[in-house]
Amino acid sequence: MPQADFAYQPANDAAGIPLSVSIFADRPPLREQLCDDAVAAGFRLGQTGAMGQLVDAAEIHALGDLVLVDCPVAGAAELAALARLDMRAARSGARLVVSTSVDSLDAVFACLDQSAPQILVDPTRGERVIALGRVLATMPGMRLRELSDDDRLSLLRLTEQVGQIAERLERMSARQFGPAGGGRVDDSAFRFESPNQDYRGQGEGRRGEGRQGEGRQGEGGALLRKPRPPLPDARLVRQVIAQRQARARYFDAELFADPAWDILLDLTAARVERKRVSVTSLCIASGVPPTTALRWIAQMSEAGLLERVEDETDRRRAFIQLSDKAADAMARYFAEVGAAA
Repeated sequence: MPQADFAYQPANDAAGIPLSVSIFADRPPLREQLCDDAVAAGFRLGQTGAMGQLVDAAEIHALGDLVLVDCPVAGAAELAALARLDMRAARSGARLVVSTSVDSLDAVFACLDQSAPQILVDPTRGERVIALGRVLATMPGMRLRELSDDDRLSLLRLTEQVGQIAERLERMSARQFGPAGGGRVDDSAFRFESPNQDYRGQGEGRRGEGRQGEGRQGEGGALLRKPRPPLPDARLVRQVIAQRQARARYFDAELFADPAWDILLDLTAARVERKRVSVTSLCIASGVPPTTALRWIAQMSEAGLLERVEDETDRRRAFIQLSDKAADAMARYFAEVGAAA
């Protein structure tokens, strides 16, 4: 197939000017790879350099429309630099993509609370390319914010599909030619997860509830809403979680991958137990790779199902919890299931 068939359209703003990208990564081979992929996606290279330039704020001249940062080890200086970058990106409207490690995820997540960045955890090259595509999809003119909730879920599902293909092609290339530029070869397949039909985004989750959860009309035409049932006993929810996890002993876990539901179950149990859940813990509970879990967490937060909660005593920590809307839906779901049983 001709090379042109694979060419990206240039990434331009409303005036047709190529969008710029700033790249900060300590590992030269990775920095070069990020530059190559960004240029292939149609971005114009702006400032590039090591993380040290972010730590020394005076070294940052002008942010690009997109800022790519690789920060696998986040010390105090790096976290302070990321926090400054996050605020600056939020003010300027720049898109921020930060890759980190599992060990540093909680700290990185806590300090990035302004610009709604994409956070990648130990990503492969394919996952980084997918992140570039997601940035392009949110640029002005793409109208992503006007998509329906079902369309957004379809887009997320397609993203995972493309990621799976990219990862497998990358592994095939690595086996044939060896890792290029000192890059690593990741033997784990990028999994494709489909959202369960029980999950609905904002505006959809109430569809069934509109029929069964509505109250009756009282005197004077006032709508009397049924009181919300209590959340189920945490032991019951943990039992459901354990039963779901037990399937992996007998079947391929990918057959039952349903991160949205696993996330809701874990946070429901934690809410009843009055426990706080870190983003790393929630990624583990989701049963999918951390980068995939973070995409679902972001989507569910946008749909109004999850909320970010800052630690009042330690700004270096942040937690995820169910929104009142999601807690109400989970309580009604378990009440209905219990009644049917």
